[in-house]
Amino acid sequence: MNLPQELIDFLPCRTPDAWVDQALAHPEELLIDHANCEKKAASTALNLMFRYIDKPLLLQKMSRLAREELRHFEQVTALMQKRGVVYRGLSASHYAQRLRQHVRTVEPGRLVDTLIVGAFIEARSCERFACLAPHLDAELGEFYRSLLKSEARHYQDYLGLAQQFAEGPIDDRVALFAQLEGLAVMENDTEFRFHSGALDAPAKSAAGTAL
Repeated sequence: MNLPQELIDFLPCRTPDAWVDQALAHPEELLIDHANCEKKAASTALNLMFRYIDKPLLLQKMSRLAREELRHFEQVTALMQKRGVVYRGLSASHYAQRLRQHVRTVEPGRLVDTLIVGAFIEARSCERFACLAPHLDAELGEFYRSLLKSEARHYQDYLGLAQQFAEGPIDDRVALFAQLEGLAVMENDTEFRFHSGALDAPAKSAAGTAL
């Protein structure tokens, strides 16, 4: 799948093939955690809207983003229902926390870092949709391809807002979070999730079938 070169350059590494293999071995967890990610993305956008009510551009961008993420959530859960996948609780991956624990606590650094983290999460999501799409059945592959444009725009929106609200260049903060994001992608995880790193050992899902 073709991705914008600027998005490829923004990410510190590509998703390992081993993660794609794990995704195909965990079809139910992939869809459930994808739905969770869309719901969390909408929640993040709404939280920013409530926290920064004095920033009109951020309010407009985040309002649109939240609506799109909730629409994606509806689409994923509809696919799950069609395929007989029951929406159940899953533990969160450590990916986002590995980034967010380095967000500064004083403004405007807190906002700038939060937006940069959002940019990396959206960019990685886009890249993983592109990695998965060629290996999935026609319906799910087409759905994941349809998400690429919006996810790429979300990454650009987050990064653009970070640049706007910073008091100076953000290159050093982007470089820091790029390093952290690369480590998060490569660090071992014990359970498969949409943003998980490498698993300690191969495991089969309860369903045991590929998508």
